[in-house]
Amino acid sequence: MLLAAGLLAVASAQGVQLAPTPPMGWNSWDAYGTTVTEQQIKANADAMAGKLGRFGWQYIVVDIQWYAAAAAGHDYRPGETLTLDRYGRLLPALNRFPSAAKGSGFRPLADYIHGKGLKFGIHIMRGIPRQAVDSNLPIKGTQYHAADVADRQNACRWNPDMWGVDMTKPGSQEYYDSLVELYTSWGVDFIKADDMGSHQFQPAEIQALSRAIATSSRPIVLSISPGPARLGRNQFSKALDNQSPH
Repeated sequence: MLLAAGLLAVASAQGVQLAPTPPMGWNSWDAYGTTVTEQQIKANADAMAGKLGRFGWQYIVVDIQWYAAAAAGHDYRPGETLTLDRYGRLLPALNRFPSAAKGSGFRPLADYIHGKGLKFGIHIMRGIPRQAVDSNLPIKGTQYHAADVADRQNACRWNPDMWGVDMTKPGSQEYYDSLVELYTSWGVDFIKADDMGSHQFQPAEIQALSRAIATSSRPIVLSISPGPARLGRNQFSKALDNQSPH
């Protein structure tokens, strides 16, 4: 499965650049929906490393709801219990990803995949978890809380887990910065960011996530989903490509 989306960029401390070639890899959605487990991810990594790696296939991506212990199939349930840290950031569900215990997150799984000569990616939804907003959890490194930045009028149309983030509010960029800080600590190489592309174009949150990656210590491929991006938005893509760290 070729990993393709509306905008593919490599963001790092050197700024944002378009990915030179389409990333080649596999993500868990088509085969497992929301239910993929650590054992299944490792099995697919083993297969890719053994049979496809020499042909340029390298990305293993854990798709949506890796943070939901009771995720089932290809559907979503309102009020699903999500696994969060104290800053409202999503964490792997331990019953599905046992190596994430003791605050390890996806680091052990990423290390396993890197040990195979491959790269590790995750799917994320745009916005901030509704569960974090309900509990009004703090945004790391700030005086602000989840309810301060949540945009309840701009939610995903098909997934009930998140509210949008109002990027005009203080603390909003810091929220996205805190996400990328966490993903960097896990060793993430690829982020598939959903509900930002063709369904409901979200330029402010795309820029926020891209900016957070550009100021992080790790080069990460950012894939905006769903795609493809509309040709009329190519000027936005060009502006993003020229974005420099702040």
